[in-house]
Amino acid sequence: MTPVLGGSLDGYVPYLPQRMNMYAQVFDDTAEDAVALIDLRGGRRDVSFGALRAMSDRVAAGLLAAGVASGDRVGVLFGQDAWCAASHLGAWKIGAVSVPLFKLFQRDALETRVADAAPAMILTDTPEKVPGRVRAVHPESFADGPAPIADTGPETPAVLIYTSGTTGKPKGALHGHRVLAGHLPGVEMSHDFLGQPGDVLWTPADWAWIGGLFDVLMPGLALGVPVVIGRQAKFSCENFVATVEESGARNLFLPPTALRMLKAGDARVSGLRSVASGGEPLGAEMLAWGRDALGVTINEFYGQTECNMVASSCGAAFPGVPGSIGRAAPGCDLAVIDGAGRATAGEGDIAVRRGAASMMLGYWNRPEATAAKFRGDWMLTGDRGVLEGGVLRFVGREDDVITSAGYRIGPAEIEDCLLTHPAVATCGVVGKPDDLRTEIVKAYIVLKPEAEATGEDMQGWVRDRLAAHCYPREVAFVDALPMTVTGKVIRRELKARAAAEVAA
Repeated sequence: MTPVLGGSLDGYVPYLPQRMNMYAQVFDDTAEDAVALIDLRGGRRDVSFGALRAMSDRVAAGLLAAGVASGDRVGVLFGQDAWCAASHLGAWKIGAVSVPLFKLFQRDALETRVADAAPAMILTDTPEKVPGRVRAVHPESFADGPAPIADTGPETPAVLIYTSGTTGKPKGALHGHRVLAGHLPGVEMSHDFLGQPGDVLWTPADWAWIGGLFDVLMPGLALGVPVVIGRQAKFSCENFVATVEESGARNLFLPPTALRMLKAGDARVSGLRSVASGGEPLGAEMLAWGRDALGVTINEFYGQTECNMVASSCGAAFPGVPGSIGRAAPGCDLAVIDGAGRATAGEGDIAVRRGAASMMLGYWNRPEATAAKFRGDWMLTGDRGVLEGGVLRFVGREDDVITSAGYRIGPAEIEDCLLTHPAVATCGVVGKPDDLRTEIVKAYIVLKPEAEATGEDMQGWVRDRLAAHCYPREVAFVDALPMTVTGKVIRRELKARAAAEVAA
């Protein structure tokens, strides 16, 4: 039997029309007075679909009046906020390409992405963070006006989301208007058929990442499920319980790190209908805790920025298997393949067949990197896995991406940042195993002759230039790094060293 997981569930096969626009996909079948967003900042405020549509139309009209055209990039630099949702929807309405940007990015991290995407404008509530050459406005300043829906199709570029890689600068994954439709089956599976009466969806994950934007915000809106805007406090057990109780959230996406924090704090809530989690297998102990403390069986799912929500568990449809990712989402064909691109019954590279709706159109302005992502008709995820009993089991990452507190962090960007410090000669950055965060960022640094620096110096240097979640929580100053004959740091040896430190 060929070890390929076919993308269907109870005979459902996704259908993509020849013309589609994600703005219309969100608003066409929803009642104007239905609740779209539940904003808990400073007390509860409900935002109706009618109000969100008016905000989105205002964005669309304002962009057109400012000269933004179909295909132009529009940066969106907001946290969880109704204007964040409206900015994306308004950009899509006129055929522009939205670029999600993380509010916690510092100067260098933001500059790298802005320079690559070259947005015509950035919509934000923090214009002081935006490089001066790019126009930054709050969409509240726009005037209302007509803005017809652009004639777009599934392959028309719609959103450019940056992903952390292991070499060079972050790459932009360009997605078409089909990306939301591609996410819906997997999202529905992960929440035991999301869209039941009374469902309310919340995640602490930021909407600048694909997990917040397309695993929660846009699928919730497209399905008519109210989406919660969190209280904006730092995630904690107390904040978690208060958010669930104040919003009436019944459907949660919680990254593994959040779940471990809740378990360590003995947090308990009632009234949930579904909890989904992705990024790494949780294990039998965590699943058992979830059933006891949250009252549900946590559904695990799998994906990445380039092709997301391709597999999921679904307790309402089939029993979960601890350590497994789940089954292929409708519309996706998954396999584990060997070096020749052939499906194999043993351990191999987890891959997704071309044609999945949630698959990127390609890396922005990087045809060589796009080609390297594929092996024949299969897109490589960079992860290793095994097909067992009809479900996909995750074995480990093949690349060097660091998974820390739910974030996927590329070591190359941190290394590049450290190398700009006047005291640093060379460095290597890897993930070190950590019980709470899965991994922490660890930097091994060789200083220049006669130079002096402290670990705190290095941490502050990265924190001030990239983002708080990227800085190395541990720094080791060493005399030399393991190098290849061509002068590249051998990260696998550093990873082994970091793992040995934990074992010791």
